Amino acid sequence: MATLAPPEERSPEERPPAPLPGESAAQQRAREFEATWDAPKGLLGIFTVIDNIPIANRYMVTSFAFFIVGGLLALLMRVQLARPENGFVDPHTYNQLFTMHGTTMIFLFVVPFIEAFANYLIPLLNGTRDLPFPRLTALSYWTYLFGGIFIYSSFLFGLAPDGGWFAYVPLNLKQFSPGLNMDFWDIGLSVAEVAAIGAAAEMIVGILRMRAPGMSLNRLPLFCWAMLVTSAMIIFAFTPLIVGTAMLELDRKELTRFFDARYGGDPLLWQHVFWVFGHPDVYIMFVPLVGVVSHVVQAFARRPVMSYSLMVLAIVATGFLSFGLWVHHMYTTGLSPMGMGFFAAASMAVAIPSAVNVFGWIATLWAGKPVWRTPLLFAIGGLVVFVIGGVTGVMVAATPFDWQAHDTYFVVAHLHYVLFGGTIFPIFAGLYYWIPKFSGKRLGERLGRWHFGLMFVGFNVTFLPMHWTGLQGMPRRVYTYPAGLGLEGLNLLSTVGGVVLTASIALFLVNLAQSLRHGEEAGDDPWGGDSLEWSESSPPENAQFARIPVVRSRHPMWDQATLLPVPDDDPDTTRAARLLDHAPSRWRGSLVVDVLDGRPIGLAHLPRKSGWPFVMSVGFTLVFAAALLDRAPVFFAGAAVTLAAIVGWFWPLDTERTAIDEAYVDEALADATRVDEQAHAHGDPTDARPAAHAPQDYRPGAHGLALVVGDRAANGYWGTGVLVVILLVALATLLASYFYLGDGPTPLPDGRHAPPLAPALWATGAAVLAAILTRVLTAACDRRRDGVRRLVLVALLALWAAFAWLVVRAYRAGEFAPAADAYDSSVLALLGYAALLGIAVAGMIVAALAWAWRAPRDPRGRGVALNTSLVSYATCAVWLLVLGAVHLWPRVA
Repeated sequence: MATLAPPEERSPEERPPAPLPGESAAQQRAREFEATWDAPKGLLGIFTVIDNIPIANRYMVTSFAFFIVGGLLALLMRVQLARPENGFVDPHTYNQLFTMHGTTMIFLFVVPFIEAFANYLIPLLNGTRDLPFPRLTALSYWTYLFGGIFIYSSFLFGLAPDGGWFAYVPLNLKQFSPGLNMDFWDIGLSVAEVAAIGAAAEMIVGILRMRAPGMSLNRLPLFCWAMLVTSAMIIFAFTPLIVGTAMLELDRKELTRFFDARYGGDPLLWQHVFWVFGHPDVYIMFVPLVGVVSHVVQAFARRPVMSYSLMVLAIVATGFLSFGLWVHHMYTTGLSPMGMGFFAAASMAVAIPSAVNVFGWIATLWAGKPVWRTPLLFAIGGLVVFVIGGVTGVMVAATPFDWQAHDTYFVVAHLHYVLFGGTIFPIFAGLYYWIPKFSGKRLGERLGRWHFGLMFVGFNVTFLPMHWTGLQGMPRRVYTYPAGLGLEGLNLLSTVGGVVLTASIALFLVNLAQSLRHGEEAGDDPWGGDSLEWSESSPPENAQFARIPVVRSRHPMWDQATLLPVPDDDPDTTRAARLLDHAPSRWRGSLVVDVLDGRPIGLAHLPRKSGWPFVMSVGFTLVFAAALLDRAPVFFAGAAVTLAAIVGWFWPLDTERTAIDEAYVDEALADATRVDEQAHAHGDPTDARPAAHAPQDYRPGAHGLALVVGDRAANGYWGTGVLVVILLVALATLLASYFYLGDGPTPLPDGRHAPPLAPALWATGAAVLAAILTRVLTAACDRRRDGVRRLVLVALLALWAAFAWLVVRAYRAGEFAPAADAYDSSVLALLGYAALLGIAVAGMIVAALAWAWRAPRDPRGRGVALNTSLVSYATCAVWLLVLGAVHLWPRVA
């Protein structure tokens, strides 16, 4: 067990500040608390800060910069199409423009900006101090930034992606697209996708586990509900896309043949994989803005949103139904009438929950007394535009109409009405609503109204004529068109609208710059909002909630006289709120609650700063650069950097002293005693505040909360559960591809036999034995048997290493040739995935062993072991499914 050095031997960050003359213990504790939550400063602080607010600010600025660049690319396209047979840009450049425009808006702006919004707002809305994994927050940002730079660096080499933001094959296979253009897209996009999934995993755990006491699920703000559903959708939509882009890149390098029809592949497989992501992604962009609009509408209607329960159910239903629509992008590919009928019905059904949201907002405004300020103007303007897009969406959901409108500018118009109305207008509504909280300054109301008017008019002038150009037969993605088709006036009108739309964004930037410099002070609650973020200062303090609020209502700022504990509160709630009043003071801690009712169950330890997320992102980027350039030295350099970052991230003996140290426990208990004595001396025993402590086995004491860092209540355990879901979704994508490429009941090509079974059975024995030993490991962790834990981890390390080796042997025994056959490519994907999981589990076991040997009594080490156990079970399940698909099913089908 690590011990705390004497005060004179500690670093300046660890050393407690000396008491000031006449300062009480409570005042000193508050000063220590503020110093603990202060973000690192200076040049080094740029790379080591992991607090949610600085990272969210960077996220928003970076993604909005990509939005501006993507908009300028669209403006260049409109200039090219302003008149027929224009020579402003050549066909190849136009392909690059529309590819990068779509890629930027979908992958580099909307989803990252929404996640940045959530990074900032969710702790404020939930009444907590940070997200559960601050280092993951930083890792997601740096990975997203490097991924975006990676894609845009292609312009420097004249190799910008030019195969469409949808990357259809076979046109994007190596034989038809031989340059590195689409490799930049494929690999850079993978980096950005990893960032999105990491942020989504953190949102799920943060929303479910880190809330103010009393905030049950039926009191959760609607934006939090929307982000919870969105994050789950990201897990199930982005994971198949990562698998698909990996398959595409392997095909482009001619190592596999998933999509090459000459070798048994199928180009339509790519469309299925892509649109399983692509159509849910429309709702991934829309659903969070349902939450934003709901907050804006109820704040300016001066009443709670109508039918909270129906609004939540509609959000959940939208997320669920969105995964049944992808095939309506593929009506012209020769599908069966029955299949098209099913997906047409699903495409129309998704309009029902969206309509529930729309009518809920209308009813709220009707029943309230709306105040027409800029945020509400953008919300209602977006509502009008989105409804128009929804109507045309029902039209293209009908198969006969879609056959006529497919790949015309009618679809371009529909897409932009849905996305602009469902995302861009609400994003600006949210910016005008929450920038006063972010900055402490109001945005100018007059310029804001001009911004709205120009954007609304400019958008409709740009995209409304495209409905008619599409119906007149103008195909999308063409760089020019001949004169005399009646398209000249409509295209010129769309270009004029594009200029007006661009001017509206420029006006917003002017308003923002002017307001941040000379704007009116916003105060803490400029709009009279109902949720917890308006209880804090503008901008919020570093810790956001030095005093944890107690929630008794769905609208605490409207319904509660105080956010502090009152005698009627549950004793556990009162204890937790008093416990965390400017505490812990020398390390970062925040409350963990029960998922359903918001009952306090423990205290989470949060890291203070770390440069390892930045280092790990650099390693990721080097690995992906090596994949682009086919350079082994670059790959090994990236792998070495990534490995060093992992070691640093999980190193057991952290230099930052935590609540686990026994000396800190002693100090916390002594501090609690002093506060109790002072409170009783002044005749106010209700003000006695117990300290955060975890004596002996770190279970709850009579006057404290447990530190949830080493058991199944820990955030890390829940985060690992989300990781397991991601791994299983990836497996489902690979299995679906394997069977899709097959012909008949079995994927085996004619004349082929099932792979040899013996090596696979040896791997199965290793996996099953590892699963049994994993159960022994969890029992040892639960019973605090550290010696047994070490021995079992050593045995598991040997078993999973042997498993990976045996899976490789099983693959080699089959004499597969993935570069010459789609079936062999599928087998390589499945067996390779299982082997990689075995190696990953072995790596996690090494980390768990480091904790077990270097700090055996530290409960965080038990937490690492429990997390490893989840991945161990998942890897065994993955292998059993792979065994059944590759080795057993062909023998019995």
